This record gives sequence, C-alpha cells and structure tokens, in this order.
Amino acid sequence: MTDFRSFRAAAVVVRHSDWGEADRLLTLYTREQGMVRALAKGARKITSRKAGHLQPFTYITVQLARGRDLLIVTQAETINAFLPLHDDLTKTGYAAYVVELLYRFSYEEEGGNPTLFRLLVETLDRIEKEENAWLAIRYYEMRLLDSVGFRPQLFECANCGREILAEDQYFSFTAGGAICPRCGQGLPNLMKISVETLKYLRHFQRSSYKDASRAHPSPESQKEAEVLMQGYFTYLLERELNTPGFIKRVRS
Repeated sequence: MTDFRSFRAAAVVVRHSDWGEADRLLTLYTREQGMVRALAKGARKITSRKAGHLQPFTYITVQLARGRDLLIVTQAETINAFLPLHDDLTKTGYAAYVVELLYRFSYEEEGGNPTLFRLLVETLDRIEKEENAWLAIRYYEMRLLDSVGFRPQLFECANCGREILAEDQYFSFTAGGAICPRCGQGLPNLMKISVETLKYLRHFQRSSYKDASRAHPSPESQKEAEVLMQGYFTYLLERELNTPGFIKRVRS
C-alpha cells in the first residue's frame, strides 16, 4: 500500500508569504495534486538551503510531508529558475499574470492536471525566451479555458448555432462565444470582434503552439484580442485580475 504521508511532486511556485518568525507559506501548483499550500520551515533564515528554490515562478521537484494542518516542504530542488522572469519587469508581469489566472481557476488539492501543468511550464519558458510574449499569453489563455471547462464557442454562433462566417462578429461573455451579426442586433452586452481577431483566436484554439506562432496579427488586432480576453476572464471570475494593471503601468 502506498504511503501518502509523504510524496514527491513536480511543482511551480505560484506565490509565497511570510509565516511566523522564519517560515514561508507557499502556494504550489503541482503536476500530481494540483494547487496546494505548503509550509517551508526556516526558509527565511540566511542559512536556509531551501530559500533559493522557493522563489515565485520557479519550477522545482519537492518532497512534501503531511503535517497536522499543512503540507511541509522537506526537500526542494530547482529544475528551472526562469531567472530572466525576475530581471525584466515586463516579463515579471506576464509570468505573474499566468500564475494568477491559474490560481483563480484552481481549487486546493482538486487533483493533478498534467496537461495544464505542462502548459504552465511551457508558457513560462516562452515568456522567458521570446522577445514579445503577446502570442504566448493569448495561446495560454485559450488552452487554459479549454482545461477548466470554459472553451469559448468560436465556430458557430453561441445564440443560434449557425456557422460563423468570415465577417465582423460580436462576442457575448454570458453566452461564452461569438454571436453572428443577425443575432447581434437584438442582444444586450455584446462586444464587437473583427474578422481578423476572431481568425487568430480560432487559430490558437485548434493549433499547436508551433503552428500558432506563425501568426502575425496587427497591433489593432492584438489590442482587441487582449481587451476581449480580459473582459471574458472578469466575467467568468466575477472580479478583475490584479496583474493586468501592473503590466499596463510597466508598459507606460
């Protein structure tokens, strides 16, 4: 019989906070258990060997023991520290956005999702290496929505079910998808979406990242897609995310 009192996990550090005099409370997204909270005892001491492995966005392997109330970090080893994400404020903002989105859509110990875990690690890697993270972020958003059960309907009208044609459309947050011009005349709270922007969102939804990365949307289309996705996430989460404001301030 497997001993579940202690287990090893692959994890990304999502956030941390001070706990007591010398400890650190961590939120980890693990491949095996999903989102978990764990206590790293003594991690704030200068002599701590664990501290360097437990920075936000770090990809680690970690040994976790079940304490009375919390998991306890007994060992941690860095697989990838993604150091450039800490050296560039724009990249820091994008990485923080990626983990905040995941955090908002996750529940503690809901079980592992290896596909979502791989998407997280690959996205952090893309933000680190690519000069412009716009595409990596939009691709991540679409794939995350797939994984958490909110895949937007982009090929048929979310109201009448007719095929979406190559023309400007609308988008409904409440219906969760594109709305054809015919239905769009009578429905409230719709956002206009150009044929170009819709084309790219559909492309990201059904393509590998390699294929998606060949896309070269115009600055106008990039902006439109970003605003649309922010609106959709605000609707789904019933609250605004914290990180887009930070990214906006860094950009300006």
